[in-house]
Amino acid sequence: MPDINASPLWMDLARSAGLVGPDGTVGETVFGQMTQLAAASSAVNLGQGAPGTNPPEFLLEAAALASRAGANQYPPGQGQPALLEAVSAQRARDFGLAVDPAQVLVTLGVTEAITATVLALVPRGGTVVTFEPFYDSYAAATELAGATLRTVPIRFAGESGFAPDWDAFAEATAAGVDAVIVNSPHNPTGFVFSPEDLLRIHAAAQAHDFWVITDEVYEHLAFAPNRHVPLAALVPDSQRIISTSSAGKTFNITGWKIGWVVAPEPVRLAIQTVKQFLTFTANPAYQLAVAQALVDDRGFIAENHDSLLERAHRLAAALRAVPGLRVSTPQGGYFIIADFSGLTDDDAFTINERLSREFGFTGIPVAGLCRADSPAATEFRSAIRYSYCKSPADVALAVERIGELATHGF
Repeated sequence: MPDINASPLWMDLARSAGLVGPDGTVGETVFGQMTQLAAASSAVNLGQGAPGTNPPEFLLEAAALASRAGANQYPPGQGQPALLEAVSAQRARDFGLAVDPAQVLVTLGVTEAITATVLALVPRGGTVVTFEPFYDSYAAATELAGATLRTVPIRFAGESGFAPDWDAFAEATAAGVDAVIVNSPHNPTGFVFSPEDLLRIHAAAQAHDFWVITDEVYEHLAFAPNRHVPLAALVPDSQRIISTSSAGKTFNITGWKIGWVVAPEPVRLAIQTVKQFLTFTANPAYQLAVAQALVDDRGFIAENHDSLLERAHRLAAALRAVPGLRVSTPQGGYFIIADFSGLTDDDAFTINERLSREFGFTGIPVAGLCRADSPAATEFRSAIRYSYCKSPADVALAVERIGELATHGF
């Protein structure tokens, strides 16, 4: 066979996303690895952020009806007009933000939205900055663009919170940057960037002339007193903001992969030019169903928010009962961080394997969402991310097993 290594791109991509082991072999993502660990240990899988509860029934019915009515062929490249209009209306209703449907592009989830945006706007040899820990696709998108990823650590702050290292941010952006990716509510820490935080980022963007790409997939899952405010709503006349979001986390349909980009029309066109050669279009029936849900969610978004918050409280209370364990209070999103450094000198991968095997619950080592040997990887060396978006039954079983850890000790 021809030399599989003749093109270095795939291996560079794997390396950037942390998929290359010490022996040079390419393995699963950290999410895949921990899913395998949970299965092998018969452990409750609190790893990947995939909802354990169903979408609303009306959404499933809307998708089926749209498909039966003929929405099964290629939709327009920009997206179904009904969904473009629904996203526009949702941004106005929820955030007071005027968006023309011509500014909206439908994508296969936010992963594709961000990848297409980075490919379209970041030049080869350029630089992308993001906050660390980070969702692994950011590094992969940057590598595909032939750019360099520079990271700013989010650090433990106070008893159970987090804060970006703003001095590191100032240094990273002053050194020359083409785009900053900001995810809020933040995966994995649950930190919600305040309006003041976002305006600080935009001021830097103006000073140093870079794009700001926002990942807002958890936009409806900020917990009071915290509130998600899009940067684009704070600076409505800015031409440098690219907002991305999706229906996946909002309606428990992560597998549908219906996301969108909102950007000034010329920027949207540039991103669409790239996106159309990645996947061309997204499922037409799903687009129509999501459009209906955005216009009329029938209370599901609020119910889902409250249910997740209740599961978060239950999981946090169980973890806090473990002596010596430092446990975060999520401001939004799907995840709680538990720092085991007060219990053991082991790293999170070792801790997670032992907890899976001996106590039957599995999370994601936060260092697996960091660059190797970075300040953030050191900060989160003994920290594990646990997802409370799993089903109430899974959360209840995890709470029971965490209780055994609290009783018997680590």
